[in-house]
Order: sequence, then structure tokens, then C-alpha cells
Amino acid sequence: MILVTLGTQDKTFNRLLKKIQEQIELGNIKDEVIVQAGCTKFESNNMEIFDLISIDELDILTKKADLIITHGGVGSIISGLKNNKKVIVCPRLQKYDEHESDHQLQITKNFYKEGYIIPFYENDDLEKLLKKAKKFEPKKYKSNTKNMIKLIENYIDNI
Repeated sequence: MILVTLGTQDKTFNRLLKKIQEQIELGNIKDEVIVQAGCTKFESNNMEIFDLISIDELDILTKKADLIITHGGVGSIISGLKNNKKVIVCPRLQKYDEHESDHQLQITKNFYKEGYIIPFYENDDLEKLLKKAKKFEPKKYKSNTKNMIKLIENYIDNI
């Protein structure tokens, strides 16, 4: 099962769901896909989509998932990593009005640099990333909270 989490932002993230839907239609995703969509409204006959899922239910789905595809929110990424899951991260981008800033881009780059996740940037081929995920062995998660806070504070100070 693939779990897709879009967080609880008040902005939509249709761009990611369209890419996933495309891969389902091409036959590159055959797994069950469950989506926690937040405020994103998206119609699909191929994905089970919920606006919000309780924390307990999300935890159950995370444990059950073979792969997690998520936005660049720290909480969503860490949840997958703490459960030893392979995580593909697609940062929300300001230019598409998916977020107020591009901080998720920096978060994604940092988790990738540390060997934890597979990044999915806007011009990447999701089919290739899905194939990569099958062999990907993420680094075992180790909390780096102090450094992440410093990175986020530095980013905020520079915008």
C-alpha cells in the first residue's frame, strides 16, 4: 500500500496527486493508494482519498504502508522515517501557490543530503523515483532537532 500525506495546509496540492494519478493510469502504480489530502480536493476512482485522518488512524496506515509519498512537511517526513519507511518527498512550492514560501524545498534537500529520503522535484520523473524506491535503503532515522531548528530559523531570517 502507498500512503500519500499532504498535511493540513490551507492550500491545495493537486500537482502531486495528478502525478500519482498519471502513474496509476500508466500502470506504474498497482498498489492500493490511500491519500490524506487535507484541503486538497481531488477526484479519483483509483485512490482512496480522505480530507483528514485521525492521528491514530494515520499511525496505523503509516505502519501498514510499503511506501510513503508526502509533501515537504517535517512532521510527515519524520513520521515515515520513525516507522522505517521509504519516503518520497515532493515539496510544496510558492510559485504554484501551494505554500507561503519555499521552505519545504530546503527541508527536502536537507533530508535527502542526509540519506533519509528520495526527493521528488517538479521536473523529476515519478516513474523513475518509484523504481528507485524499490531498491532504496534509507538511512536509519536519528533525531537532529536542534540542527533542523537552526536551519529553519536561518531560512526564516533570510526571507
